[in-house]
Amino acid sequence: MSDERVPMTPKSYAALQTELQKLRSVDRPQIVKEIEIARAHGDLSENAEYHSAKEAQGMNEAKVAELEDKLSRADVIDTKTLSGTTVKFGATVKLVDEDTEEEVTYKIVGDFEANLNEGKISISSPIARALIGKEAGDVVEVTTPKGSRSFEILKIQWK
Repeated sequence: MSDERVPMTPKSYAALQTELQKLRSVDRPQIVKEIEIARAHGDLSENAEYHSAKEAQGMNEAKVAELEDKLSRADVIDTKTLSGTTVKFGATVKLVDEDTEEEVTYKIVGDFEANLNEGKISISSPIARALIGKEAGDVVEVTTPKGSRSFEILKIQWK
């Protein structure tokens, strides 16, 4: 586990807290009950229910530890308070692909919030890293899994 701070929005932070609370207060007690019921069936060496419940317990505890780590390293940034003329975390950036003339809009978010279907890209993605610090009118070259692409920044918004 790293000590590196992780930027995220208040919404993402709250979602992680809610998930952690559920794992601790709902899932954990349920798994403990399942283990107790399985133990009551006797011989544990051939008890599939017991082994399944113990595996679920291990996965639940690993997820709890992962969420605790993410929350402890969170750098919560309220993007509603941000502004400026350069691209940074929280910016919504309208781009045009110089090869295809296709326009795309991305919001730069934390790693845990990224969802390309919603137009949200991680601050650590190749495109976001290339955009950080740039202004409208700038052209950026990005090496993506599909090869090198060139984008012009059309507009930077703060929503």
